[in-house]
Amino acid sequence: MEGKVYTGDDYKTKFNPRDYLKTYYAFDSGTVAENEILKFLLNNLFETFSPGGVGGDILIDVGTGPTIYQLLSACEAFREIIVSDYSDLNLREVDKWLKKEPGAYDWSPAVQYVCELEGDRSKWQEKEARLQRTVTRLLTCDVNQPRPLGSAQVPAVDCVLTLLALECACRDVDAYRAAIRSLVGLLKPGGHLVTSVALHLQNYMVGPSKFSGLPLEKETVEKALQEAGCQVLKSQYRPINYSEAYCINEGHYFVVARKGPGA
Repeated sequence: MEGKVYTGDDYKTKFNPRDYLKTYYAFDSGTVAENEILKFLLNNLFETFSPGGVGGDILIDVGTGPTIYQLLSACEAFREIIVSDYSDLNLREVDKWLKKEPGAYDWSPAVQYVCELEGDRSKWQEKEARLQRTVTRLLTCDVNQPRPLGSAQVPAVDCVLTLLALECACRDVDAYRAAIRSLVGLLKPGGHLVTSVALHLQNYMVGPSKFSGLPLEKETVEKALQEAGCQVLKSQYRPINYSEAYCINEGHYFVVARKGPGA
């Protein structure tokens, strides 16, 4: 229906992974705004997961979508990565890349970019193979539930990663705060939550379908983390927006927080 804004369960039927990837992750062949945002995220993730930074045994990515770019630096810092998403179609898209199936999305430009940050662009195929080995499980998640991973048995983890997900999944600020609390609950004491938010998000396009967003501010993100028992260790804001034809937002905010002992 023209003008309809999708949300909630619509992600299972109306969210086309390939349309999303072509719009926001075409990298150097894509639009300037989308490329700048992706590089902002890749640079921050590289710094976060570099030697001496955030690392450990297990990282879980919540709201993975159909993407793997967010795991390219993390796979050097963790023994095991678990990915999770609300949409089975998104998980299937990720699985195709992990298994190197025909028709899998080509992430090589992003992989080469991260390898260049690490010092050797030529090692991109080794990087892909490492990530494909490190991802061990693909789970269904719902951040609007008190147990976001449902009945899946997952030990307390060293890091929860969630990028550009909660502001799409949560209907209001109270739901966002509850989701942050649930994700912090997945962490070991002293574990890290790494998140990035498209601030003031109103809506975004996936092919012909418009999806709603939750307009968050920097202060709202920080307060939610602090109320959940986390200390903000690092934050970076950049006033970069998506192309207006695709998405209405104002700025991006990347945050690294650590769970306190009593949380």
